[in-house]
Amino acid sequence: MRGPLEITEKVRRNAALVGDAGRAWIADLPLLISELEVRWAFKVQASVQRASEAFVAEARTNDGLEVIVKIVVPGIDQARQELRILRRAQGLGYARLIRCDEVNNAMLLEKLGPQLHQFDLSGDARIQVIATTLRKAWLTPPPEGPPLVTGAEKAVEFCRLIASNWQSLDRPCSERTIELALSYAERRRRAFDPAQSVLAHGDAHEWNTLRASGNGTGFKFVDPDGAFAERAFDLGIPMREWGDVTPAGDLLQLGRRRCLQLSQFTGAESQAIWEWGFVQCVSNGLSLLRIGLEKPAAVEFAMADAWAAEPGPMF
Repeated sequence: MRGPLEITEKVRRNAALVGDAGRAWIADLPLLISELEVRWAFKVQASVQRASEAFVAEARTNDGLEVIVKIVVPGIDQARQELRILRRAQGLGYARLIRCDEVNNAMLLEKLGPQLHQFDLSGDARIQVIATTLRKAWLTPPPEGPPLVTGAEKAVEFCRLIASNWQSLDRPCSERTIELALSYAERRRRAFDPAQSVLAHGDAHEWNTLRASGNGTGFKFVDPDGAFAERAFDLGIPMREWGDVTPAGDLLQLGRRRCLQLSQFTGAESQAIWEWGFVQCVSNGLSLLRIGLEKPAAVEFAMADAWAAEPGPMF
């Protein structure tokens, strides 16, 4: 049996929230890792510090291949959604799945390069990388097994979370912003069309976008949430990413410019991107504020309030 593993505090907290099953998982993790090392012929090297909902570590196979081992905390992703998506993608737009253990929700993955946010690229270039990578990822059909959450269901979920969090957090943005977010979410719910939907990543930001391995210049995604939704649903994520400082300039025009870029790079409808982006800004701002991240939350609210000042459709 191996010695103590380095398990991040975030992983320990998430495991504790599961209760007895989570505490047992933490206690049994060294033995499980040792068993997988023998079965899959690899050796753990160092834990990945950004992990929060899974034990993630760099590893090396017995024949010298650099890989990543990931074991998800029990109770999180019970439908094995990430595993099923990665298996289905076969490395197209996503990290390649090398081995898996469905019982323990364990995966051996190709090791990718640095995250997109680590590259010295302009904001426009980062947006283009994410859009280009999404276009590859969207080619993968939905995985077999339990159906993925739909875009319509995600819209209903956003409505519920936005309405309840805005009240409980003492109304941190304008009432008009909330009303517009709820209106946009309802529009996207009604617009859901299975014939126009794809396998969406669900969280396509620059921390989940990593340089592909090998000598290529492309990127791949990790950590898919997964959804069956219109393409604009995925593009709402980069629409909400503005950092910890409100950008200088006309916030409405900055938002419109990014929206048009995403539409140009992907062919998705501008108005649909705008509406999902607006909903994401408001929802993410409330979520950040709930966990005490006031600075990035304030940026989200500033963007959303500025965007809400212009009545009617934007495109």
